[in-house]
Formats: sequence, C-alpha cells, structure tokens
Amino acid sequence: MAAVILLVRPMTDGDVAAVVDLELASFEEPWSERVVRDELGAPGRRYLVAEDAIGRVVGYGGVMVAVGEAHVMTIAVDPGHRSRGIGTRLMLGLARAAQDAGAEHLTLEVRSTNTSAIRLYERFGFRPIGVRRNYYRDGDAIVMWATDVADPEYRARLERIAGEVR
Repeated sequence: MAAVILLVRPMTDGDVAAVVDLELASFEEPWSERVVRDELGAPGRRYLVAEDAIGRVVGYGGVMVAVGEAHVMTIAVDPGHRSRGIGTRLMLGLARAAQDAGAEHLTLEVRSTNTSAIRLYERFGFRPIGVRRNYYRDGDAIVMWATDVADPEYRARLERIAGEVR
C-alpha cells in the first residue's frame, strides 16, 4: 500500500498538540506536552513530523546528537497509518539529520516484543548489542546500534531505502 504522506518536515511548536495525540495513541507511557516541548527545544535535538495529504501530522520522530553519536529518542506513527512507509520515511530523515550533524553511530532502544519496529531498524543497519531489563513497565528493551553511518556504504543504504519508498 502506498504511503499517504505529503512530506516529512522539521517539527515546530505548532505541531506539539498533534504529537502529544500521537504519543497517547502509540505508547503505554506517553510523553507529556511539557516533555515534548522540552525535547523540541533541547540542544542537539532534531525532530521531524510526517504530514498526510491534507496536512495532518500522522507520524513523528526525534534524534539527539552529541559528540559523534546520535540516539533515536522516539518514533511514532498514527495507528491508522502504519505499514504505509511513514516510519521508513521518518527514519530516513532522522538518519540523514544525524549524518548532517556529524554522527558516526546511531543508537536506540526498542521494546523486545515490537517485531515490526525491530525489522524496520534492521533495515537501517541496526544490530542488537544488548538488553535493558525492565526498561519498560511491562518488559525489556533491546539496545541496537548502527555503526559507521557517515561512511559511503551507509549513505548508499539510505539511498536504496529512499528509492524503495518513493
């Protein structure tokens, strides 16, 4: 099924309410409006939103970049819009933002039972390197890393993925 997004763009203050709604729909322990606003304004953060064809925010994600490494802070897609390439497009934007900021490596944590997210991250070269026990209220997180994201081979991977979601 084709994605129904018009664009992926930088998140603004005007997107906060829609992002909070996505948090509520997506996570057992959602971020509050204050946390979203704090994250948006924090140093080294890059947040993106995905809009559908009529301008509704249907996904968002963020990355924190510090000293050559980037950490995917969060990524969420509206439940009614999943499996349409939106998460892939957001991850492309986050990986490119990390590269643009000079990151050599990308990290993240993912719920150990979230197989669709794990597959998405593996597509982007993430590999499991450990487990954080009880990271979530009801379970563990897998710690994943994608290394050498500044290398030409990783850039070529991103271009291949981008060509698949156009």
